[in-house]
Amino acid sequence: MTSTREEVEIGYDISNEFFRLWLDERMHYTSAVYDEKNTTLEQAQVNKSRILADFAEVKPDSLVLDVGCGWGANLEYLVLDRKVKNAHGITLSRAQHDEIKARKLPGVTTWCVDYKDFQPAQPYDGLVSIEMIDHLVSPAQQQEGLAIPIYREYFNKLAKWVKPGGNFGFQAILRNRVPRTRKDLEDLKFTADVIFPGGLNPRLEELVAAAGQSWEILQLHTRRVDYGKTTAEWHRRFLMHEKEIRPKWGEKIWHDYDRYLSTCVRAFANHWSSDVQMKLRRID
Repeated sequence: MTSTREEVEIGYDISNEFFRLWLDERMHYTSAVYDEKNTTLEQAQVNKSRILADFAEVKPDSLVLDVGCGWGANLEYLVLDRKVKNAHGITLSRAQHDEIKARKLPGVTTWCVDYKDFQPAQPYDGLVSIEMIDHLVSPAQQQEGLAIPIYREYFNKLAKWVKPGGNFGFQAILRNRVPRTRKDLEDLKFTADVIFPGGLNPRLEELVAAAGQSWEILQLHTRRVDYGKTTAEWHRRFLMHEKEIRPKWGEKIWHDYDRYLSTCVRAFANHWSSDVQMKLRRID
């Protein structure tokens, strides 16, 4: 099964204001994509959304669904920057859903629902999903050999939500190499068990095997270096707000997130983790 609502809310529902302190202005909580023109976190996050919208072949008259839409950062990009008239989103976090409603984005409709329970009223022209698939498989399920079947169920289900020939801009965190020291292993386990309980980052080969039944992979780009830059900037901004975070949210939150963010920076630098973006087209 996917991560439960309770497990998801451990990772995302501390406080919208807490995350607003160290994420970008729109509150993307996923890897940005840097290049020569997009050098700040804010610019690189918009660039990420642009790439995925291009992968989904989004147009102003497209009906688009963001699967795992977070606090609405990508939905905001779609309706304000790409001028999409109707953009939908689903999230399992109540705090994130409240944030989206508070933004009052024109043309945006969202549901607080598990993707397995979501029933589209009509087929979509395109889909976007950004690092939501990391919540689908538990470590125990992976050890039982269930990862690819669960990912395949996800890809097959989403394929039924789009029109024939529909496109999908997909992004996921990846697990790569296994660290060789006890401390590094403990820090990664802490991140998985305490910050994001119930989930597991997939391996690239698992996603390729799972997607191929319903989707043709047209483009694939790994973003390990970009995610390293993204998490380093998150950590820098987090540390800048120490005097506000410690008294307001407590010592445990401060130390947990300092450990988590510094672990992320090391994970991408040392190839323990990576990130992937794919342009997928439904096989008809």
